[in-house]
Amino acid sequence: MATPVADSWQLTLIAALKATPGILGAASSGNGRAGTWTRIGGNGSVSVWALAVGGTRFFVKAAPPDRADMLSAEVEALAALGEAGALRVPQVYGGAQAKDAAVVALEWLDIADGGRDAMLGRALAALHAAQGPGFGWHRDNHIGMTPQDNAWSDDWAAFFRDRRLAPQLALAARNGYTGSLVRGGEALLRCVPALLDGHHPAPSLLHGDLWAGNAGRLADGTPVVFDPASYYGDREADLAMTELFGGFAPEFYAAYAEAAPLAPGYPLRRTLYNCYHVLNHLNLFGAAYFARAESMVAELLAAAH
Repeated sequence: MATPVADSWQLTLIAALKATPGILGAASSGNGRAGTWTRIGGNGSVSVWALAVGGTRFFVKAAPPDRADMLSAEVEALAALGEAGALRVPQVYGGAQAKDAAVVALEWLDIADGGRDAMLGRALAALHAAQGPGFGWHRDNHIGMTPQDNAWSDDWAAFFRDRRLAPQLALAARNGYTGSLVRGGEALLRCVPALLDGHHPAPSLLHGDLWAGNAGRLADGTPVVFDPASYYGDREADLAMTELFGGFAPEFYAAYAEAAPLAPGYPLRRTLYNCYHVLNHLNLFGAAYFARAESMVAELLAAAH
């Protein structure tokens, strides 16, 4: 249901948008309380809204003030993806910090299902051609709601072991998933250099959370991606996640491989990289992911030995 603006953070955001030249048209320049809000989604920490001000529409995310860093990291990732010029992403129009919430306003895009096809495969390959100074990012961010450590490293195997797998395994232990998963996880950490032996990827700019729910298409067929958790890493990590929950067409993979062929050994690395995301789902959503995490760890240990 649409509601008139009421909360402090909503008023603060509208004021920020009105103060930024070129964002709102003349029809929106009246009362400071102008604006209609419709909640369209969210979770326990982030609410998602459609905002209409005059004839202009925005996609808005709001989070508690202590989650402001999460939103600002997403804004920076969208900017980096946009600057690479390979993929369509929502434009960031503004943000605000109020006593009751941190908030960001993005371009409203009419996104349809689909678009995970050859056009996206070629565009993703072009994105991955953008490279950084090492593995990591200039700041930490989040994968879902989980903090993601992006401290720089020149060693991809060490980065993935220490910045990706190790924190998730430690969090799983704190969440009570001990026993065989922890024992296997500790062994897996020791095996990561062997599993990646001989694989020397360039530090490519990644979307970082590229599952089917974070990609779609516009009316003209242009693929669009959103909700990034970007960093510089092995491009195969992005590609692996597209296979984790399905939804990408065979043409996507064929076009990507034609533009940027994969090195031998990708199927095993795919399991390693996706183990990170399955562990994260275990930590976020609970025991339904335990058996899958345990199975992946066992598969990787068997391959290492």
